[in-house]
Amino acid sequence: MLECVINVSEGRDRAILDALAQSCAGDLLDIHSDPDHNRSVFTLVGTDAPRALARTAVAALNINDHAGVHPRIGVVDVVPFVPLIDSTMHDAHIARNEFVTWASAELKIPCFLYGTERALPDIRKTAWTTLMPDAGPHVPHSTAGAMCVGVREPLVAYNLWLEDVDLVTTQRIASSVRSAEIRTLGLQIGAFTQVSVNLIQPMITGPDDVYDAVSQYATVHHAELVGLLPASVLATIPRARWEDLDLSVEKTIEWRLTNR
Repeated sequence: MLECVINVSEGRDRAILDALAQSCAGDLLDIHSDPDHNRSVFTLVGTDAPRALARTAVAALNINDHAGVHPRIGVVDVVPFVPLIDSTMHDAHIARNEFVTWASAELKIPCFLYGTERALPDIRKTAWTTLMPDAGPHVPHSTAGAMCVGVREPLVAYNLWLEDVDLVTTQRIASSVRSAEIRTLGLQIGAFTQVSVNLIQPMITGPDDVYDAVSQYATVHHAELVGLLPASVLATIPRARWEDLDLSVEKTIEWRLTNR
């Protein structure tokens, strides 16, 4: 089984979000939407649902109308394939490459690959300057932009909200805790600031570790899990900390698979 965690550049319009969810309803495990990021994270299983969601999003959204604090290059911004039960990275590579062939041919969307080729942050830094798409047109789609399509192991996306901390300080904190296992952004979210985190090796550095690292510099107002996390990661964290870390058994991939 493969997981696909598609990041769509829409987090505000409820009618559009409902239509996107309906397009992949049978294989949808979770939706996390954020109006300030103007972004939604759809956790899917299989290879059919990602195509259905992408097709619907490209038809419904226009990247030229988008405004939000999270960086993006397209309406279907990030499409990672992740091996789960009885699947391998080889399976994920096959699914990724087949998706790219389909998206570039049917939707006419430029696609940048990440995984063994490069890291996702490298695309954000160099797309359309020193880096051209790996498939599809060599100019952005007029309304959909481009897609970053990749393979990866399970990660944990996580937000730490700070109160009464200015953006410059928050960006400095984000930089201070950044490492090979922790990717961070410092963002302004209304009256709050936020250290937005991807824990790319969560069995080594988990939500509790990054919470404690940020707490050395500022008081964390609250934590927010984005999407789901592996049960194996949750099992490494003392149960007494779960509530403060915004974690629970019901927010694991395994629980959602069993109870969908």
